[in-house]
Amino acid sequence: MNSDYSAQNIQVLKGLEAVRKRPGMYIGTTGIDGLHHLVYEVVDNSVDEAMQGHCDEILVVLEKDDIVRVEDNGRGIPVDIHPGEGVSALELVMTKLHAGGKFDKKSYKVSGGLHGVGVSVVNALSIWCEAFIFTGGRVHTQRYKQGIAEGPTVEVDHASLDTWVHSGLLTGSDTTAENNTNNRQGTVIRFKADPSIFETCNYNYDMLSNRLRELAFLNKGLKITIRDERLSVPKFHEFKFDGGVKSFVEYLNENKTVLHKEVIYFDGSREDPAQGSVEVECAIQYNDGFNEIMYSFVNDINTREGGTHLVGFKSALTRTLNEYLKKSKQAKKLEEALTGDDVREGLTAVLSVKVPNPQFEGQTKGKLGNSEVKGIIESIANEQMELFFDLHPEVINNILEKSVLAARARIAARQARDATRRKNAMDSAGLPGKLADCSEKDPSLCELFIVEGDSAGGSAKGGRDRRYQAILSLFGKMLNVEKTRIEKVVTNEKLQPIIASIGAGCGSEFDTAKIRYHKIIIMADADVDGSHIRTLLLTFFYRYMTELIEQGHVFIAMPPLYKVNYEKKTFYAYDDAEKDRLLSESGRDPEKVNVQRYKGLGEMNPDQLWETTMDPSRRNIIQVHLDDAVEAERIFSTLMGENVAPRREFIEENALLATLDV
Repeated sequence: MNSDYSAQNIQVLKGLEAVRKRPGMYIGTTGIDGLHHLVYEVVDNSVDEAMQGHCDEILVVLEKDDIVRVEDNGRGIPVDIHPGEGVSALELVMTKLHAGGKFDKKSYKVSGGLHGVGVSVVNALSIWCEAFIFTGGRVHTQRYKQGIAEGPTVEVDHASLDTWVHSGLLTGSDTTAENNTNNRQGTVIRFKADPSIFETCNYNYDMLSNRLRELAFLNKGLKITIRDERLSVPKFHEFKFDGGVKSFVEYLNENKTVLHKEVIYFDGSREDPAQGSVEVECAIQYNDGFNEIMYSFVNDINTREGGTHLVGFKSALTRTLNEYLKKSKQAKKLEEALTGDDVREGLTAVLSVKVPNPQFEGQTKGKLGNSEVKGIIESIANEQMELFFDLHPEVINNILEKSVLAARARIAARQARDATRRKNAMDSAGLPGKLADCSEKDPSLCELFIVEGDSAGGSAKGGRDRRYQAILSLFGKMLNVEKTRIEKVVTNEKLQPIIASIGAGCGSEFDTAKIRYHKIIIMADADVDGSHIRTLLLTFFYRYMTELIEQGHVFIAMPPLYKVNYEKKTFYAYDDAEKDRLLSESGRDPEKVNVQRYKGLGEMNPDQLWETTMDPSRRNIIQVHLDDAVEAERIFSTLMGENVAPRREFIEENALLATLDV
């Protein structure tokens, strides 16, 4: 035992010190997601104003030098002196954890930022931050350094404000400071994230746009604008949807063939002794595809891990459709009840719930835990769906027909899996013959290269490090899973080896805890056929092993396009620009340069493939991220689905002229 351990070793972190010491506890990570979480925390405060009916415009600006500005036209953070603390309410909100107007339920009935730590955490994790408050024809400001106020809250004179307005620092409808102040109400927060805390301070415009679009869908009539001023020609997006979650579902199904034109929409509320009024808004529409698209929100927070509200909705949907099935002609086609997976095949749904006292799991609020919410949602959903289906018998008949087909496909898939398991039980290895496995048994150290073609597979097997690199050779183009049900997926001869090699199941049975390799690397030729194979594989992983992508296990290998020989030296170029650079280096005699364009991986011998594409110390691989599930859904549906017109339109808008090898 250490005898030197005493009271002197106990450290007390005061104020916002704890946030800077342990930022992950408050924003989840100091990576790119944590950086963007700072913006979300500030925006969520503005959205909370919108939910109370006090704000209808929000502006997010990405300024140069990694500075972010968020403006709204809400009530503005109070600037008067707090009677108990002796400083302005603004300073309390910006510099103290758990200080805010969201605890007593008088100023905010519902809110996403209930912990009162959002903007103060942003302040703590910034090199500097400043706030401007417009209210009553006056403007007040305060500036902070690493969460600490540099001075008291002060009123800004018109001369200073006029300079800011004309410089573009503050936006407004008028060009004079006096008019800008008199006509303006709201809050402006401007901050620069601390690079000593974050791995990167480079904001992703698309990632932020996707979240802001989401918020605009969830708050009908709210206009949210994002502007990127880091570019020589600034770009912007403006989001405003008067249809709310109904518009959200229509957006998600835009390139799909729907079973019923009218979106099923309902809302309602229930009084709960512990909660007060719980409000529900939901939109549903089925399409002829085989995938489920479900988004759930609590107080505008995306609950990616679900929770009791989603459980209640799913239970209501399954129960309601089973009740209608009993009275339908479809009942004779099925000997067992519909499951949740059956009734959600081809479903697109958005569920938005307003809960006065939500209990989230963690500060990042990924899952709702309030047990009483399940029953409330289930009751409202049951009643409202029954009302709709009674008035629209043709809609429920179409949905039941699809659900019964899904159930029969599920039963067939189960029988196919059982047959596969019996076959594997008789085979001691239980692994496909095309797999050249590695000797290492720790999945975190293992890599699986999925290689198209026997020739490339042979080179990969010869060049790999057998200790931790496994090779799975495939042949020919595989099934497009976007156009088929799961029973054909699990029995497909091209996909079966992949499912067996990864070892974690498929579809609803997929379990990342059982994966045999933590790096799954797609290695295909750098041509049109190779791109198609990569797309088909990514579609399969996205639809039936989504967690592989979400948890960062999927990668794309980047083999070189060219081999450049010069005076017995060999160089590799991974794109045309790098090839041109190699050819143009000073002192190089063009007549002594030999350039080989690789037509495929099979042209490389094992040593070359190892050196350029497989050696962890030298290779280039791209990790596949799922930054925006909504946009990923739309892209996969557009490019891989049955509907040809949207695919042609996408290609025409995004195609670039290429120089082809002839």
